[in-house]
Amino acid sequence: MSSGSFDTKERVKQAIDIVDLVGNYIPLRRQGRNYVGLCPWHDDSRPSLQVNPERQSFKCWVCDLGGDIFSFIMKMEGVEFREALEMLAERAGVPLEKPQRRAIPLAGEPVEEARQGHDAATADKRTLLQAMAWATKQYHRCLLESPEADAARRYLAERGIAAESVERFQLGFSPLDRDWILHQAEGQVSPQRQSRRARVLETIGILARPSEGGPLYDRFKGRVLFSIGDGQGRPVGLGGRVLPELGSTSPAKYVNSPETPLFHKSDLLYGLHQAREAFRKTRTALVMEGYTDVIVAHQYGFQNAVAVLGTALGERHIKILKRHVDRIVLVLDGDEAGMKRANEVLELFVAQQADVRILTLPEDLDPCDYLHQYGAEAFSTLLAERSVDALDHAFETITHGIDIERDVHGVAQAIERLLGIVAKAPRLNGQSSGDGRIREQKIVQRLAGKFRVDEQELRRRLTALRRHEASRPVATRAADGVGPEQAGEPDRPIDPWQRELLELLIAHPECLGEMRGQIEASAWASALCRKIFETCCRLADEGVEPTFDRLMLEFDEPGLKNLLVGLDERGRAKGRDSDDPAALLDDLIKTLKEKEIERRRPAQIVALREGGMDVQQQSAMLEEILRRERDRHGISSPTDG
Repeated sequence: MSSGSFDTKERVKQAIDIVDLVGNYIPLRRQGRNYVGLCPWHDDSRPSLQVNPERQSFKCWVCDLGGDIFSFIMKMEGVEFREALEMLAERAGVPLEKPQRRAIPLAGEPVEEARQGHDAATADKRTLLQAMAWATKQYHRCLLESPEADAARRYLAERGIAAESVERFQLGFSPLDRDWILHQAEGQVSPQRQSRRARVLETIGILARPSEGGPLYDRFKGRVLFSIGDGQGRPVGLGGRVLPELGSTSPAKYVNSPETPLFHKSDLLYGLHQAREAFRKTRTALVMEGYTDVIVAHQYGFQNAVAVLGTALGERHIKILKRHVDRIVLVLDGDEAGMKRANEVLELFVAQQADVRILTLPEDLDPCDYLHQYGAEAFSTLLAERSVDALDHAFETITHGIDIERDVHGVAQAIERLLGIVAKAPRLNGQSSGDGRIREQKIVQRLAGKFRVDEQELRRRLTALRRHEASRPVATRAADGVGPEQAGEPDRPIDPWQRELLELLIAHPECLGEMRGQIEASAWASALCRKIFETCCRLADEGVEPTFDRLMLEFDEPGLKNLLVGLDERGRAKGRDSDDPAALLDDLIKTLKEKEIERRRPAQIVALREGGMDVQQQSAMLEEILRRERDRHGISSPTDG
């Protein structure tokens, strides 16, 4: 970690009081020395969220979530650490360090020009965000005011989109004039600044360049526009629907922004920002396939609706949604294309360990048409009665037309397809979470029941398919959409002695010298505990006392911050700060050594039984075992005294 980045985090943390920050999201009331409120991450009927103003930390013991101002914003806003830091720095008025890297030329910009100080700023994300916000505003104003937007206004009215929704979702319109947005950007400025503005608009995907060459043109000309925002609601892209009555010759019904420094469609969901409050209340996301579907769903009271952007629901979408909700319902149009998505949805269900459900609408209707025809109550009934989990959906789709009782070949093929999907999921092993192992067991049990076959036979076949999958070259698996397993060490359960030692260390950092002299880093079975211990050692070597406050600033990972807060809170509840640290440390290290003896004893006994040592080695090992047993039971040696 650079000192600059640490200093910035420290200044931001000092400038923002966690009680004020959390209080902006949920009501808090004082309880003793702390504040409490209803936890926003579970159905809380009594205040479970505790905010500690002295330690500037929060903790919900029900959810096992805790941390500082950074991890609170990461969880509430569904963002990574850097975005949380940017949001809090802006709130605190603390300038962030700019990355020390060479300026990136914009599309079509000479490298030498990009190096010039002011023009190089056009590649800055803040500048690009401002440009996208400006363009969105221009298109929105055009939709509301321009006579050229009559066709767009009629289309939206025919789709039943209310004026309030036009405003809330910042809908817009781009006229047929290929230079319209460019004219709005130019104004009364010099040709040099006109050129720079055009390059910025090209960088964010508003302007496009013909493949055969020629002047830039408005990518979305002649289309009604849907503003696409990031998790903070900042416009980062556009989706445009063609209006045939304007005489457009474009073969594409919908056009989205291209991949840009702001817009990555696999990382975005339409309507995410507008849906977040409903996510907190319902803990459920409704994922649809169209912009108008989402807008109309919100109008009918389903404000937890979002949409994918011209692509299938993917792994990144699931990870984003899991930050906000516990259940994801994929609402599919009732056509053949929707039914064929069984495989990809089941892969997400298994691999991401997400509660993914599918609702297939009747009569080939999309959500917009269904809601207009049948209303909110009928849609609620469908959600309650006809949404099935991804395994049931895949089974129904793959076995469609197969006689489960008589069609032996068809059943065998269906089993292979379903187990093949399950086999692609990361292998669940002894270090996997209990939930993950139970999940796989239940999937196999359900498949055995549905196909009326022996469960053990399915398990054997699943193992064989996994071995076959693992034996294939990585490049071949990647070509099939199966990537390598995520790097990283699965963490092991934290032994009580590890917790006790870290609780003591956080309460009494001065114990570190004695502790590191007695305990090797490799003795920490938990990767998280080992990282905390190693960081404490590194800080001490740098002449910095590893206090709780310092450690909270050292780490960006929410899991480590949560563990630190839990250790601190438990230690303080036990009165660790008033304990005799030397005596307690001595007892804990003695316990650790006894555990190590217990761990090594079986191997030593086996070595004695199997031989391979001379008489002197055997005698020394036997004496060592006997001595440790006497020490453990408090028995004096015959040679003592």
